[in-house]
Amino acid sequence: MALWWVTEVIPLAVTSLLPFVLFPILGIMNGKVVASNYFNDIIFLFLGGFLFALAMQKWNLHKRIALKILLIIGNTPAKLMFGFMLGTAFLSMWISNTATTMLMVPILMSIILKLEEINPKESIRHFSTGLLLAVAYSASIGGISTLVGTPPNLSFARIFVIYFPNAPEISFASWFFYAFPIVVILFLITFGYLYLVFIYRDASKWKHIDTSTINDEYAQLGPWIIEQKILAVLFALLAVLWFTRVDIDLGSFTIRGWSNIFNNPKFLNDGTVAIVIGILLFLIPSKNNKGKFIMDWKTAENIPWEIILLFGGGFALASGFKESGLSQWFGDQLIWLKDVHPFVIILSVALLITFLTELTSNVATVETFLPVLAGLAISTEINPLLFMLPATISASLAFMLPSATPPNAIIFGTKRLKVLDMSRTGIVLNLIGIVIVTLATYYIATFVFNIGLHINPEWAK
Repeated sequence: MALWWVTEVIPLAVTSLLPFVLFPILGIMNGKVVASNYFNDIIFLFLGGFLFALAMQKWNLHKRIALKILLIIGNTPAKLMFGFMLGTAFLSMWISNTATTMLMVPILMSIILKLEEINPKESIRHFSTGLLLAVAYSASIGGISTLVGTPPNLSFARIFVIYFPNAPEISFASWFFYAFPIVVILFLITFGYLYLVFIYRDASKWKHIDTSTINDEYAQLGPWIIEQKILAVLFALLAVLWFTRVDIDLGSFTIRGWSNIFNNPKFLNDGTVAIVIGILLFLIPSKNNKGKFIMDWKTAENIPWEIILLFGGGFALASGFKESGLSQWFGDQLIWLKDVHPFVIILSVALLITFLTELTSNVATVETFLPVLAGLAISTEINPLLFMLPATISASLAFMLPSATPPNAIIFGTKRLKVLDMSRTGIVLNLIGIVIVTLATYYIATFVFNIGLHINPEWAK
């Protein structure tokens, strides 16, 4: 499966169906059990999140948010870059990084064309390259911060449950508290690095753009319509419900989650919340389209079902790894790592996954390696989160090649930058990201998830 995913000899989604056929034939797992991996609570979390993202796109709320951020930030070269990065990263937290990049690139190109009207084209080329890279990189960075932000995060949440069903839940809030500091640090470093490379020396040599172009784009949206206001309220409600569903332990005191008002709070999960809001979108009528609703199934048909099959195939593969004993076998072969300091292993995992995902699908990479890392953790008697968390985050740190992520491919498709531009800039950010993820896992994750560096929790034995 890994070989087929890498070479894409057939579509990724079709490769993902192999476990459903081969596991029963080879006597690894019952077909009914394999099938259950293809639709579960994580799939519903993805579905609910994507339904809301499609509704935002249908009513142009995402474009309004992006343009408003640009108008607030300003129009100097540094402010333009920061505004595009901030808008892209924020949207990528909630909608797919592909959709976010597809939205931002046309806005960005209108700014670049305006700059070329008032300046020699060659003098702007370097800056335009930096802006394009800024959008692609911030789309990947922003998605790290939430469970729904990028597919590898959801893959981790499910595979972790498959291997360690008795472990404390990885909730939307706990993931955010771990990942958001990484995003903030990486975002600021990326902006600073791109500023030094693409703005610092050249910005004084050409005329700056005024805000009329962005104002014109925003004016074309017209005033806020009722559907956008409803979506904005539901967006805030969705975020609050996700963050406050389970108890938030702050050390000295605990903020009780709203799920405790129910008799069985553990019956509720983030997927339940996402689907509740998703159903509401189909129930609230549209004022501007009489007889229609905020969401319709024609729009919902754009849900990327191939990603859902990719999820399912990865989850089935992880179950097969566990049921057959293969992950444990891998772990036993690496038992010599028991005497290596966890920091070194975390760094090695981050390094391996970061550069591997430059060549392969980040979801396929995560779903292939997380079962192996789970087996390694069991064999070495180290908390599995120390290996699985950095592997998941590192899958989003592909900044070097156009084929590494959809955002990279989209900006490369503008034909305004070369592979060398991307790889030369991206390798520095790859290395910086590896260090940040390693340090954050070693220090922040141990606090957020209550990890003892040399203590194997009961649920992992």
